[in-house]
Amino acid sequence: MNDPIGDMLTRIRNAQMRGKTSVSTPASKLRAWVLDVLIGEGYIRGYSRSTDERGHPQLDIELKYADGRPVIQELKRVSTPGRRVYMGVRDAASTWACATCRRCARGSACRSCRRRRA
Repeated sequence: MNDPIGDMLTRIRNAQMRGKTSVSTPASKLRAWVLDVLIGEGYIRGYSRSTDERGHPQLDIELKYADGRPVIQELKRVSTPGRRVYMGVRDAASTWACATCRRCARGSACRSCRRRRA
């Protein structure tokens, strides 16, 4: 597999389009680190480690919904192994929206996360 992160994001996107509560993906440290970021930003409920029927390690991801709609509205991989896209810190900061509160998403400063959306 050339793009394990892209594969995991596609599994998450497909499961949310089908309304699933959880999805499994092969386990790796890199995938777990990405999932830790998604948990910290409030996009997924959590994940746990388990093994499949053949004994291979896997990550079971618990998806998050708000009012029956997926919390992740759009999910796409911009930088792929075949096409690297680099972005500065200031450019990346303007694309973030806080998943924990509505005020950040509307553009004002938030006291809880101290983030300001440009």
